[in-house]
Amino acid sequence: MDLRTVVGLNVQRIRREQALSQEELSFRSGFTRAYLSGLEAGHRNPTLLSLAKLANALNVGVEDLIRAAQTASAAGRRRRRGTPG
Repeated sequence: MDLRTVVGLNVQRIRREQALSQEELSFRSGFTRAYLSGLEAGHRNPTLLSLAKLANALNVGVEDLIRAAQTASAAGRRRRRGTPG
């Protein structure tokens, strides 16, 4: 999966888990709602500084924004092979 898509999905998931609107995240982060919408759709390529600002606004680490979601089947395969998941 493209890293822009991963970041967008993670930002959207974390924002929704925290019951934040794009408008509220816009206020917290300093980015426009239009930028956040494009980011969540995977159309934006955020800089490291942008990722740091977003992570700070969401109270998470940058790694939480760039970590690809593991599917249940991939995690299961790793466990069967004895590798950490």
